Amino acid sequence: MCVAWLSEVDSEAPLKHFLGKSCKIYSFGGSGSVFTLILFLGSAVCGYCDEFPMVSVPLGFEISGYDRSRIWVSENRVFAFGFLDGSYKDDSFDGFVVGIRYNLGTKAANLPVWTVGGGLRVPENSTLSLSMDGRLVLFENPNGFILWSSNTSSSGVQKASLLNNGNLVLMGAGDKVVWESFNSPTSTLLPGQSLHFPQTLSAPSTKSVSSYYNFVIRHSGDLALIWETNVTYWKSHLSSSATVTEARFDSNGVLGLIDVANKTVWSKSSKDFGDPSVVFRHLRIDPDGNLRMYSWDSVLYTWRVGWQAVENQCSVFGFCGLYSLCGYNSSGPVCNCIVQDSSNWETGTPIMDYGGLSCKKMVDLGNCKMGTSMMVLKGTVLYGLYPPHDVDTMLSEDACKQFCSNDTTCMAVTSRNDGSGVCTVKRTSFISGYRYPSLPAISYLKVCLIPQAATVQGAHPHFSLLPERMNVPGVISMQFLRAVSLIIFVTILGFLVIEIFVVWFIYRRRKIKALSRIPFGKDAQMNPHYSILIRLSFEEIKELTSNFASQLGTTVFKGILPNKTPVIAKILEDVVASEKDFRVAVSTLGGMHHRNLVPLKGFCFEPNHKLLLYEYVPNGSLNEWLFNSKEDQNEGNWQQRLAIALGVARALAYLHLECQKCIPHGNLKLENVLLDKKLVPKVTDFGLWSVCPKEAASSSETRSERDIYMFGKMLLQLVMGKRDIWGDNLHHLVNKMNQKLELEGSEEWEGVERVVRIALWCMQSQPFLRPSIGEVLKVLKGTVSVDRPPLDFAFHQEN
Repeated sequence: MCVAWLSEVDSEAPLKHFLGKSCKIYSFGGSGSVFTLILFLGSAVCGYCDEFPMVSVPLGFEISGYDRSRIWVSENRVFAFGFLDGSYKDDSFDGFVVGIRYNLGTKAANLPVWTVGGGLRVPENSTLSLSMDGRLVLFENPNGFILWSSNTSSSGVQKASLLNNGNLVLMGAGDKVVWESFNSPTSTLLPGQSLHFPQTLSAPSTKSVSSYYNFVIRHSGDLALIWETNVTYWKSHLSSSATVTEARFDSNGVLGLIDVANKTVWSKSSKDFGDPSVVFRHLRIDPDGNLRMYSWDSVLYTWRVGWQAVENQCSVFGFCGLYSLCGYNSSGPVCNCIVQDSSNWETGTPIMDYGGLSCKKMVDLGNCKMGTSMMVLKGTVLYGLYPPHDVDTMLSEDACKQFCSNDTTCMAVTSRNDGSGVCTVKRTSFISGYRYPSLPAISYLKVCLIPQAATVQGAHPHFSLLPERMNVPGVISMQFLRAVSLIIFVTILGFLVIEIFVVWFIYRRRKIKALSRIPFGKDAQMNPHYSILIRLSFEEIKELTSNFASQLGTTVFKGILPNKTPVIAKILEDVVASEKDFRVAVSTLGGMHHRNLVPLKGFCFEPNHKLLLYEYVPNGSLNEWLFNSKEDQNEGNWQQRLAIALGVARALAYLHLECQKCIPHGNLKLENVLLDKKLVPKVTDFGLWSVCPKEAASSSETRSERDIYMFGKMLLQLVMGKRDIWGDNLHHLVNKMNQKLELEGSEEWEGVERVVRIALWCMQSQPFLRPSIGEVLKVLKGTVSVDRPPLDFAFHQEN
């Protein structure tokens, strides 16, 4: 099937007569000139496709997810735009992406080069339209909810064009470019395309989980591959002090950093650099976290790798995911679980990671029945993923192993055998690593001690010839004396052993009793990144909090650990779960690790006392920051408020989408968002519905919908700077949005307008109309636009 369009056609009849029944004709426009879109069907009219390629489309043009065979092809037929292949998650269809791909024939060759909203998944009932107001809009039918928009209304857009270089542009009068896809790259750079700070390439998402890998250009001008936001595993090492303006990818196969004088100050080139036979190239960050240059082999019809940033794929941070090791075989990099022994894995569903391997979670070392031991992993380097904060120290191999064995916060260590004497300590059970036979490193992993059967050796009786004097009475008398002496010796020795044991038992009992009065007595030097939950008695909690002397809230008290680390003790009321269910729930919550969640450190479960111990966050709650702070929070801090909203949204997205199962918050409000010293938001009290009766009968889906509603309310509170958003306050804001009064056209006002719109959608009275947290997050980032709620917008007030 081929597509073309013509303009200023007076009548469709001659065209139908000329082209026959093998095409469809679509017209746009009113009286006078008519813009006509011709849809050619079947191979019989492909000659006409060559004659009428669809280079541009007029206002009103639409592509529907129901008719994905309709594609928009560039004049040189190298690129196509439309609904791309869908994806599957857990054997269920997960939606389509809309964007630009190569049009080179085979499915493997037709790689996506740009996608709407950075890979936004959309259902089949979606439509992409070049609206009459000049916006390129992706919306969902039948409710008309806008999933993404180019935000180009009132910009004079007259048509859209797919250029021969793969750039999708919206043009105004005189073919002036108003908007272009090259300015919002996703995972790929095409020849002639540049990357400017703070633009980023993100690896394509897998199974609807956002990728952790990004390719960035920093303010300093360096290029870097990063994992999340805090681990750099490759960078460009810019040697000069030049002021870099952009990173540019050229058609001859060169990635370069360009300074203000338009000179290349750093570059990397493909191994087929300058080869005139190579017609197509692109630079792409792949799902495995590596950055590669690709060249098109027109003979074999395949993409060849001409350069990759990280030569050793196992050096890509977290490539194999949790609890796994990266290694090599004859075919390339392979992933294997760190430990194969089932006694050191938790039962349940294996964790699926972005390396493609399924490894189960390692057991909580606090539950080891026989104590712990150190597993030896030769030629292996381990590192922590959550959090990625390993500590280097200078120790010999034996001292490194002994240090971890004696430190209750240590999960694993890696000793470098390269002469450096570096010992890397990992204080998290969420680890990964890599292994080669020749790697000068040895790692020790703390695991549960496995009971071993006693070794039984065969009896070997000793035969000897007895002397004839054996029957002599003197000999018998001597043997009798020796036997008696031996009995007396054994008896005395037995009494001594018993006495020593009694003394040791009394001493040990007194020590344990003393330690019970000192919280974390075995771990006075407890590391703040300690990831194992601690069970405490109520007496220990009382001592931590100085008998609940420092009250921060109705049921919240501040405490201090022996290592001077502040913590928060929260008293739980009306807990309905049994001890077993409580511990399962708390273990699940303790396994939540995210930058925007308050870590759970410990718990107390006694018949009359149930408490949780959290990490202390110093700046108080978002409620206090908004309404009780002495500083004026109402002026000049919109970007800070937006950053807080993004942090909360990321925490909800982690709970809803990235955990093994959805963990709705259940009680999202300003008081449950805490701010650290840098005003980074950290959500607390998540998932407490699993142990408390409130909303116990509600489904996980209902609680998730309530999370969206409460987040929308929080967004409006952040925008208004008011606790009460109802009544005149809300009507004034909605009217202001409809009338676009103050700050219209400014970048800040556009951000405010976008946040208010998505907040009002979140608060729709019909839960099915509310967006998912993933969609909300993309709107807050600005990668997806959102339309105004309908004029008859209906919302209801929830507490």
